[in-house]
Amino acid sequence: MKRSIWASLFIVFVIVIVIGGCSKGSSSSSNGQAGGAEEQQGQNQEETNSSSEPVDPIREQLNQMTTAEKIGQLVLVGMDGKTANANTRDLIEKYHVGGFIFYKDNITNSEQTLTLINQLKIDNKNSKIPLFLSVDEEGGRVTRLPGDFLKAPSAAKIGATGKVEAASEVGAVIGQQLSGFGLNMDFAPVLDINSNPNNPVIGDRSFGDNADVVSKMGVAAMKGLSQQGIIPVVKHFPGHGDTSVDSHIGLPVVEHNMDRLRELELVPFQNAIAEGADVVMIAHLLMPKLDPDHPASFSKAIIHDLLREELGFEGVVISDDMTMGAITKNYNVDEAAVEFIAAGGNIVLVGHEYLKEKTVIEAIKLAVETGGISEETLNSRVYDVLKLKHKYGLSGELAKGPDVKSINKQLQTVLDKYGVK
Repeated sequence: MKRSIWASLFIVFVIVIVIGGCSKGSSSSSNGQAGGAEEQQGQNQEETNSSSEPVDPIREQLNQMTTAEKIGQLVLVGMDGKTANANTRDLIEKYHVGGFIFYKDNITNSEQTLTLINQLKIDNKNSKIPLFLSVDEEGGRVTRLPGDFLKAPSAAKIGATGKVEAASEVGAVIGQQLSGFGLNMDFAPVLDINSNPNNPVIGDRSFGDNADVVSKMGVAAMKGLSQQGIIPVVKHFPGHGDTSVDSHIGLPVVEHNMDRLRELELVPFQNAIAEGADVVMIAHLLMPKLDPDHPASFSKAIIHDLLREELGFEGVVISDDMTMGAITKNYNVDEAAVEFIAAGGNIVLVGHEYLKEKTVIEAIKLAVETGGISEETLNSRVYDVLKLKHKYGLSGELAKGPDVKSINKQLQTVLDKYGVK
């Protein structure tokens, strides 16, 4: 009897142990599945967070470009004649240039100008990157517009009004003139201070001989252009006002030290940068106290150390025309172009001669291939260019042409308002 009881108890005990073990296993299994689900959920959340990070469209565009396309964006070229031709098509299709500059000998009248600019856009239709289409339209003696436009006054006449609004309003009208043709960049305003009355190249292109006047007027003109969708290019850094040599012909030498530059020449540029300047043009000047071996146009001390580091400029740096006498009489254009990029520049301006334009592009290509310009440097310089085109919404849309009569009326109203003759 006792044996029977003990046997029964033993069987019950075994059953309890087995049931408990199963329950524990089941629970562990359940917990394991829950843990796996939580882990999977965490991974999904991570992926969601990763995919929700903002996409940089400029970086994506850059990543899809070939090296040849990137190099092309670092060059802005001129052209011969008044119509698109085999050379301009070659520069667009084979060399992928970033844009064109037009001079007076490219322009006859409004109809021809519109046809030329629209044809270049058509020729660029296979590219995802629109062209810079640029001119020097300062007003006064530096004008490229067709003769049917009322001529804008010189910077000196605007500065003489003492009215900042005059600079802004004239800048806005010039912006309308340019945008009507589909142009999108203006090498203006001039921020040089006319401190040397014997200067053969600046003179009335400057708003005045006072840093404060030039600063205020220059910034106002810059904003007037920008409001019309035109990219303003402030020039000629670090200051071309106190020279006695025309850099179109020879290389000016400026003996000022940094104390003098900070006190006068740099002031308008510093203010323009603080007010959001997008593009700065570098002058062809030799400044021995800053860099005895290189002109400003390809000096690391001036472009990188002074403009970018000290003044904090983060935008696009463009050279003055590399086919000017200051360069061609003293340096090799192709070497100067490569050194400009290496020193911190973004866009080499080669305004004349098809062969020189191709030579510059080939020189940059060779520098990239041999490590003279690193891939990191190339990508950084091109990124800034693409960012600028994106900011201003450049496109290949064909222009319809400006309303010349209406724009002339607007400009006359502004001139009458401020007593400008």
